[in-house]
Formats: sequence, structure tokens, C-alpha cells
Amino acid sequence: MNEYAPLNITPFSDMIASDIYPWKDRAAMKVILTDYVYKHGVAGEVVTVADGFARNFLLPRKLAMKATAANLDKVADLRAKAVENRAELNTRLSEASRQIDGVELVFGVKAGNNNKLYGSITTQMIAEALLKKTGVDINRRRISERPLRELGRYRMPVRMGNDQSPSLDIVILREDEVASYLAGQMKGPELTEVVDEAPVPSVEFNDAPTSDSTTTTDGSTAE
Repeated sequence: MNEYAPLNITPFSDMIASDIYPWKDRAAMKVILTDYVYKHGVAGEVVTVADGFARNFLLPRKLAMKATAANLDKVADLRAKAVENRAELNTRLSEASRQIDGVELVFGVKAGNNNKLYGSITTQMIAEALLKKTGVDINRRRISERPLRELGRYRMPVRMGNDQSPSLDIVILREDEVASYLAGQMKGPELTEVVDEAPVPSVEFNDAPTSDSTTTTDGSTAE
């Protein structure tokens, strides 16, 4: 699998078709993936995607080819490795799940007397904090999409697309409380479970642990 862009930059192949082409459902094309593509599959798999997404994105970037009889024969070896590629991705997902489950991320913010934040803690902020703390680069779309707008402690589910169900503990405090909390000098806020009703994504991710590099669930490694 190819290396993607470093750290927090979402690589093109990690984008959803609807992010780029809102007309994606108007037509469809069957293609053979030649690399991992977020939410679509791994190298060697034959998938059906939006025609515009294939013609304007996947094919020009050589992330896929049309699933013609000639191409199917041409990449027979790659197709044979699809099961192996999928197994490798699932292994990385499981390892990343183990690494991030129960990780606590603390945010110091400005808030009003009613505990409402002047802004919110977004999934992108959570993903960046998780990367900094663990080296695991989770695609922000895997994290519950509910924005956090009040002080408190929240257990956030992370959608891994397999049988793993890790969660993160997000602690949001006033800026002047963070040092005391981290030093164990003050009790943290009560826990709130975040219910995530979003569908589990089929294939995506940005992590997998290696020794001296940032790991990405899609199987790439950002140096």
C-alpha cells in the first residue's frame, strides 16, 4: 500500500465520493481497486462506485481501473491478494483499537458561567490530540460526529468497521483547571456516554502502529 500524506492532512484516497462529487449517485461503474480507497475497499477488490467518482478521481489517479474482462485477467495476481490485503487491514484495525481504547484526552477551553463553550470540541481536534498522544492517526470520520459544546467528561465511541468497539474519554475543562486536574488535585467531571447512531463505515481508517513512525489505520505510514 502506498504512503499517504503525513500527519493530519487527509489524503485524496481517504476522501468520500460525496465530498468531491455530490452527483455521485447518478450513475455507477464497476472498477478494480489498485490501492486502498477510503470506504470502498482494498487493492484487488472489484467494487461499484459512482461513475463521476471513478472517471474524475479514481482512474486519473490510478487508484483503480475499469473492471473489463481484459483488465480482470491483467490484474489476476492483484485480485488474488485482495483477501490477504483485507486481512492485513483488519489486523491493523484491531491493533489500533487496542491502542486507543480508553485513552483520555484533556482539553482546556474558555467557557461561560453556564458551562457552555465558546465554540466546540470537534472530531478533527480529537483526532489530532489522539495522534499527538498515541501516534495513531484515526480518520476523524470514525469518531462520533456529535460536537461537544459543554464542559464535562465524555466517552466517545470510535467506529472501526469491525468487531472492535474502542472508546475515548474526552475531558473538557476550563483553561485554569487543566494543570490541577492533570496533577490529580481536583476531581474530574461526571461521565457522559455519547450515543453514536451513525452507520459503521465499511472500509476506512488512518492507523497501524510501527516503531518510529506515525501509524495510519488505512495501512499507510506517515513518516
